Amino acid sequence: MQTRLPAGWQPWIVLLALALTGSARVSAADFPAGKLSPTERMKTAHLKAAYEDAERLQQTRKAPPPLPGIQDYKAILHAHAEDSAHTGGTRPEMLADAKRAGVQVILLTDHLRPPRDFMDSWRGLHDGVLFIPGSEAKGFLVYPFTSIMDRVERPRAELIASVTGNNGLIFLSHIEERKDHPMDGLTGLEIYNRHFDAKKDMAGLIAIGMKLHDPGQLAELQENLRLYPDELLAAQATYQDEYINKWDAESQSRRLTGVAANDCHHNQIMVVKMVDENTVLVGTNVDPDREMRRITAESRPSIRELTKGHKPGDLLARADFDPYYRSFRDSATHILAPELTEAGIRSALQQGHAFVSHDWMCDATGFSFLLTSPEPAGSASGAAASPALVDTGARRPDGSRDARSTMTQTLMGDEAKFSEGQKLLARFPVTCHVRLLRNGKVVAEEETDQFKHPVEGPGVYRVEGWLRLDGEDRPWVYSNPIYLR
Repeated sequence: MQTRLPAGWQPWIVLLALALTGSARVSAADFPAGKLSPTERMKTAHLKAAYEDAERLQQTRKAPPPLPGIQDYKAILHAHAEDSAHTGGTRPEMLADAKRAGVQVILLTDHLRPPRDFMDSWRGLHDGVLFIPGSEAKGFLVYPFTSIMDRVERPRAELIASVTGNNGLIFLSHIEERKDHPMDGLTGLEIYNRHFDAKKDMAGLIAIGMKLHDPGQLAELQENLRLYPDELLAAQATYQDEYINKWDAESQSRRLTGVAANDCHHNQIMVVKMVDENTVLVGTNVDPDREMRRITAESRPSIRELTKGHKPGDLLARADFDPYYRSFRDSATHILAPELTEAGIRSALQQGHAFVSHDWMCDATGFSFLLTSPEPAGSASGAAASPALVDTGARRPDGSRDARSTMTQTLMGDEAKFSEGQKLLARFPVTCHVRLLRNGKVVAEEETDQFKHPVEGPGVYRVEGWLRLDGEDRPWVYSNPIYLR
């Protein structure tokens, strides 16, 4: 078997690179994390252990108390359907899987294909799921309010201004390709990208290919895919330092909303086709035969066993790694908004009222990260008028408020003035390893589901929640920051 990848298997198409080799850790966290390599996670015993731990966590979760006037809407950004030759999924398929996965919002990112206008796509509610059209263009996820096709080739500053006008959103995408990109005028950036995890270890594709044309290994792979599909897709999930470090550094001088990038296409249905009794083609559902990998029995004698009893052209194997449902469970952006409308979702993302989570481990719905203050927290951005500020003052028996105990809560993404007596509060559905970061540095850690910490001074504060599966800590929840000036 040759090691050169065929032209059809570009980095963007290798979301299935799950049988990873190498010993890269999940993260550079200060506590025990990522003790297993992705290849080790792929073994049946580890898949089973991770599955059982995830099931236990989901069964013990308790939804935190809701925030008054705010709903937690599970959303998907960076999603592709019917937009390119390498996209295998359709919008109706995406809708069905969104409903199954409990996703209420999908922000589409059609590949830019002039003269086609990406805004001419699904928009508004479709069977209860809100669709917002957009595009993956010029290194960004762009969600303008109206068409910008006449301005998409303009200089960067003009492009950004044309997108953000009238409540438009623009996020820096694929950070690994543009680590030094300026953030002026942007709404935010991806802080996790599923494709980057795959792209970092292309050797996994070869390992998967080896399994696909060996009958014994193929049977084991298909059984693992049936029993542990989420664990297989997440086997290579990492704490993406390149993304997080840029976010932490840039957010010192500006507010930037962090979002998850699913980069889902449903283009990783792996197939094996018979050419003759000694030859097979290995590729995906979007690869034409001429771009599939041709493998012969000369290099893999097990092929003869696979082709036995079949005729040329037969489909010998099919393994679906990335249906939209599974991709949506793998990572999501939870948007905290008062209502399921395009205006409400756009406003919440602009304000950073959102968090990122890997819900396959445990549904993070209901997580919150708040600043409590002994008096109304002033906000340079007008947050005092935002639904993120909630009066929590104690009430007397007659219903009047005890002003001496009045507290306010400022939601993640908001900016407030530092004052004495402020505290940070994070509520999780299950106990996890909580890390509080200030200006990108860990300042407190604790195993809890109710994290409280006094504010020591101005700074950019955010929290992470990590869950232990199969003996290793894996990233679960990333809040957007609270900015204390």
